[in-house]
Amino acid sequence: MTMKRLGLGVLGLGEGRSIISAGLHSDRWQVAALCDLNAELGRERCAEFGLDPTVFTTSLDALLANAAVDVVGIYTPDHLHADHILRCLRAGKHVVCTKPFLHDLSRAREVLDTARATGKRVMVGQSSRFFAPFKRQREHFATGFLGELNTVEAYYNADHRWFLAKPWARTDAFKWLYGGLSHPVDFIRWYLPDIEEVMGYSRLSENGQAGGLAHDDTFHFIYKAKSGRIARVSGTYSAPVTPTARDSNMSCVLRGSLGASQGDYYDLRYAWKTDAQSAVETFEDEDAFFFRFGGHSHHAGEYQRYIEYFADCLAQGTVPTPDPAEGIVTVALMQAMEEACTTGGPVKVRAVLARYGLEDLVQASS
Repeated sequence: MTMKRLGLGVLGLGEGRSIISAGLHSDRWQVAALCDLNAELGRERCAEFGLDPTVFTTSLDALLANAAVDVVGIYTPDHLHADHILRCLRAGKHVVCTKPFLHDLSRAREVLDTARATGKRVMVGQSSRFFAPFKRQREHFATGFLGELNTVEAYYNADHRWFLAKPWARTDAFKWLYGGLSHPVDFIRWYLPDIEEVMGYSRLSENGQAGGLAHDDTFHFIYKAKSGRIARVSGTYSAPVTPTARDSNMSCVLRGSLGASQGDYYDLRYAWKTDAQSAVETFEDEDAFFFRFGGHSHHAGEYQRYIEYFADCLAQGTVPTPDPAEGIVTVALMQAMEEACTTGGPVKVRAVLARYGLEDLVQASS
């Protein structure tokens, strides 16, 4: 039986460019509507992807009133996510929202309660989970091949000075801790969902200052989980990076009792080692699938993988992950990280959640 394609509405056409490509290349989806305040950008996207100009609107109300839209993909500036998620849910739409799920926790309870009340599915678009090396690493780990997990290390370093051309990126509302570091933070929470304490440091680099950034762009943190396991995460965003032949720029390293493994973003590489053997696996034949335009600055293949996963969840009636509760705890962890940089000492994630009446999520995250 042929399954009905899901109608996709895309809100925010700058960062939303990848999901438009994802929807158009998937036999599970139909791009039903595009929305952005920038009419010129809307015309450009329609021309770029060969879409009828009538699918574009500058009105969110019009997108939400469109019966052909089943799911809204939200790719707007971080500080607008909460409002946009709520409006989509109340209009009866399922939601995929890019990371960070929320800019802060001020409306987290409202978002969580609204998702539960409407019965609509919400997934945080942590795209890196769907990138071939990291997906392979997760599957490998799940077999027990690496033994008992000892520690996790993750990082994301990128020269994102080009991103500062976006005016909102230079406002007080934008923070690299949430916008960039959320990728490796999600890797840590994927393997250690019970993080209870964090400490670390950050600074605003000279390049970040010159570019007009309002907040820090350089980070190093240590985590402690309830299980006793420890982890570290780091990132830099306004400076040149090392050659990809030397460093992938985004990696996740698992160290277990029987072996260790490393998933690398660039070069589509996964390596592992035990006492008896080692191997390097590559997925370079999928480069054209994951990176379709703009060099490696856009990664539409990951988006296609996660919207197809989302479609499967809707068809099967299962909860997609990361779900709102997991996304909110990750935001709480990042807020704890931000506070640790200010206080110079460790911060408990539970204390941050409690401040917003979200203590019930502590158990859900363990």
